[in-house]
Amino acid sequence: MDLFSPFELRGVTLRSRIGVSPMCQYSCEEGFANDWHLAHLGARAVGGAALVFTEATAVEARGRISPHDLGLWDDAHIGPLARVVDFLHHFGAAAGVQLAHAGRKASTARPWDGGGPVPPGMGGWEVCGPSPIAFQDRYPVPRALSMGEIGGVIEAFAAAAERAAQAGFDVIEIHAAHGYLLHSFLSPLSNRREDDYGGGFDGRTRIVREVSRAVRSVWAGPLVVRFSATDWRPDGWTLDDSVRLAALLREDDVDMIDCSSGGIVPGVLIPSAPGYQVPLAETIRREAGIATAAVGLITTPEQASEIIANGQADLVLLGREMLRDPYWAVHAAQALGAAPAFPPQYARAF
Repeated sequence: MDLFSPFELRGVTLRSRIGVSPMCQYSCEEGFANDWHLAHLGARAVGGAALVFTEATAVEARGRISPHDLGLWDDAHIGPLARVVDFLHHFGAAAGVQLAHAGRKASTARPWDGGGPVPPGMGGWEVCGPSPIAFQDRYPVPRALSMGEIGGVIEAFAAAAERAAQAGFDVIEIHAAHGYLLHSFLSPLSNRREDDYGGGFDGRTRIVREVSRAVRSVWAGPLVVRFSATDWRPDGWTLDDSVRLAALLREDDVDMIDCSSGGIVPGVLIPSAPGYQVPLAETIRREAGIATAAVGLITTPEQASEIIANGQADLVLLGREMLRDPYWAVHAAQALGAAPAFPPQYARAF
């Protein structure tokens, strides 16, 4: 296989192995997609990407990272997103949505507004998590979710998945990474519960498996789970844990693992370098027997091509590089001698 070979995932055929990673835009009002999302996501489809993911899309209003996040907790959100999906399809890209709940890292200001927690009295809201452990000193202590509330979160993911189907999305990704709600249940650094959703591996992974099953029960298309394959701390969530969970998720009819890392606690030493997370995707693919997506400091066509050719992952997802160059896929095809995908309106440029 090579970077520009088609890739089929549960009946959806991608025109190449190049996708756009979910990247928060912090540009919504009350969760509604708008012209910014049409222009931003649409440009990457025009630029030749095979799969374009939305940013983290909240399944509950309290699950937003910021008050300006995208949402799918209300039927009214379907129409504006369907407009974006139609545009992506028109230019040959599959449309993916990342369903998310920010948990204890919710209710924060946009990065360009200074970041940090937004208190309830200033437009924020109470945050929740598996245990009353704050992300860091300046963050509020989350309220531990009750068993009933956990069931409500699971139902919210399934309801959002049904709305995603109505909007016409091709792929759903469940966000269980970067310290957000589902990841905070997985990691012993943030989950100190003593009930069925805490304790050992089986308890801490229960909510992710139940969310995956609930989404699968209403969603027939490709299902991806993103998780932080390691917390980069020996007392946290480890790559061995990730391999074990990935194998269980495969049994739950999850099709692919999107392999990121970190985010559960601040101040962790991460060996950041070009392709530093690719070995995580390679290990999970090999040992759990499930398709993987590689992400993180993948920037050059040659690097991306090697990842696919060497069987380290089935898909590469680019983030910041796609912000720098919406036509990265076209330029990569030219560099590697493949046929670029671009609309006829732009043929004179290529």
